[in-house]
Amino acid sequence: MIECVINISEGRDLDLVEEIALAAGNDLLDVHCDPDHNRSVLTVIGAAAPPAIIRAAVQRLDLRSHAGVHPRIGVVDVVPFVPLEGSTFDDALNSRDATAWWIADELRIPVFLYGPERTLPEVRRGAFTTIRPDFGPPEPHLTAGAVAVGARNPLLAWNLWLSDADLEQAKALAASLRGPGVRALGLQVGNQIQVSMNLIDPLHVGPAEIYDIVAASAKIERAELVGLLPRAVLETVEPKRWEQLNLSIDTTIEHRLDR
Repeated sequence: MIECVINISEGRDLDLVEEIALAAGNDLLDVHCDPDHNRSVLTVIGAAAPPAIIRAAVQRLDLRSHAGVHPRIGVVDVVPFVPLEGSTFDDALNSRDATAWWIADELRIPVFLYGPERTLPEVRRGAFTTIRPDFGPPEPHLTAGAVAVGARNPLLAWNLWLSDADLEQAKALAASLRGPGVRALGLQVGNQIQVSMNLIDPLHVGPAEIYDIVAASAKIERAELVGLLPRAVLETVEPKRWEQLNLSIDTTIEHRLDR
């Protein structure tokens, strides 16, 4: 089974996000909306849901009117394919490549690949400058921009909201956390400060460890899980800390698949 975690550039108009999410039908596992980032994360399974969501978002969203604190290159910003139990990374790569070709051919939107070739941060830094689209037109689509389509292993998208900290402190914390297992940004989100992270090797560098590192330097108001997490990651954390880290059985991929 392949999971797809589609990031769209809309997180304020919840009716519009729901309308887009309905395109996935019963293959929709989760929707997480963030009004400050102006971004939503739609977790789906199956082969039919990703193109349905992508088409619905492209038809309804316009990058020219978008504003939000999170970096983005398109209205359908990121489309990663993730192998779950019974699938391999090669299966995820095949889904990635087929979807990238479809987006370019059917919707005429430029596509940048990430995975073995390059990382997502490299795409963000180099899109249309040092990196040409892998599929589709050479220039951004007028309303849709571009799409980064990738293949990756399961990760944890996770934020820490700080109190009594300023943006420079959050940026310094984020820089100190970055490494092979962690990608991090310090952001001003409305009137609050956030360290926004992807824990890309959460079985070895997990949320409890990162929480404690940040708590040693700054007061944490709350943690926030974005989307779902693998049950194996939850099982590495002491249950007494689940609430503190905003983790639960209900937000595991496996629980949603069993419903």
